[in-house]
Amino acid sequence: MSSTMKEVPKTDSLQIFHLGDLQLKSGKLLPNAFIAYKTFGDSQNPAILNPTFYAGSIGDSARLVSDAHASLNPKKYFIVIPALIGNGESISPSNTPSLRESFPVITYEDNVRAQYRLITEKLGLKHLKAVVGHSMGGMQAYQWAVQYPEFMDAIMPICASAKTAIHNNIFLEGVKSALIAARSGQSEGIGKGQKYPSGGSWTIEQKEAGLRAFGRVYAGWGFSQTWYREKRYMEAFGPTDADDFLINFWESWALSNDPDNLLVMLQTWQLGDMSASPEFNGDLPKALRSIKAKVVVAPGETDLYFTPEDSKFEVANMAPGRATLAVIPSIWGHWAGAPGDSKEDWKFLDRKMSALFLE
Repeated sequence: MSSTMKEVPKTDSLQIFHLGDLQLKSGKLLPNAFIAYKTFGDSQNPAILNPTFYAGSIGDSARLVSDAHASLNPKKYFIVIPALIGNGESISPSNTPSLRESFPVITYEDNVRAQYRLITEKLGLKHLKAVVGHSMGGMQAYQWAVQYPEFMDAIMPICASAKTAIHNNIFLEGVKSALIAARSGQSEGIGKGQKYPSGGSWTIEQKEAGLRAFGRVYAGWGFSQTWYREKRYMEAFGPTDADDFLINFWESWALSNDPDNLLVMLQTWQLGDMSASPEFNGDLPKALRSIKAKVVVAPGETDLYFTPEDSKFEVANMAPGRATLAVIPSIWGHWAGAPGDSKEDWKFLDRKMSALFLE
């Protein structure tokens, strides 16, 4: 393994909940499934569930858990951070060699079912105060609201959506195709995975080439045009110029991931649709109207793929008085909701989240 590649994250400080053979939405079984998680605070306090985001670790999300915060404060709340299936901490291609080349399709519904079992069977909780999350974490919050509608008081999707938009899916096709091209792979379509011309697995050279390309394509989407024009990357992350930022931020981030893990999570993201169940039959407004929890929807003003326009549609289609739109006034693009990088954006979110928890 190249010195620029990172080993599968260790879970020594994490906890593992073994699910047995997990029944998936596809009808298949995920054998010997498990999810990683970490808890903070006293389980007698109101519980907050904060699922991880795309390529994010439990440690990334835990950056916002602090006594100094009004919302994710372990002195006031019992905070549970479960890892997304495929992130390298929960069951994933990288830590399940027998499934490396045949890992099944995973949906948000599958993730939420596993988390529900963690919450009820392992942790013994009967109710959640709230489910909150950034990006894919926020999409899981939406899924919780329709899958277990009575189980929480509130949800707060941050830089997320109830259904992955067409434009969002096209962006994901771009980063997926850049990654798999290193193995001469081809996308089989939105949400349909990929195929390679021959068997086998990634070579070290293919991994590095694919992941570097993945990072460079992603670089144009994570932050806004204004953020780049003002060269905020120099003060925020310290590079000397844009090339340095591409290499030491974006390529470095991409190289820290396993390509098959990224593809599993990317497919989950592409298939995101809280109305994709027999109950709603793809009727998104109907699914939104069914939400019983209190909702604060917090899109980033300049997010290029989870747009405020989508969030406005979602709020407008919920029951009157059910939801509030709280647009993050930021030029940080999708990173406006990321854990802690933009201090001003986090202050905004901390205020909105803490107010929601007190309702």
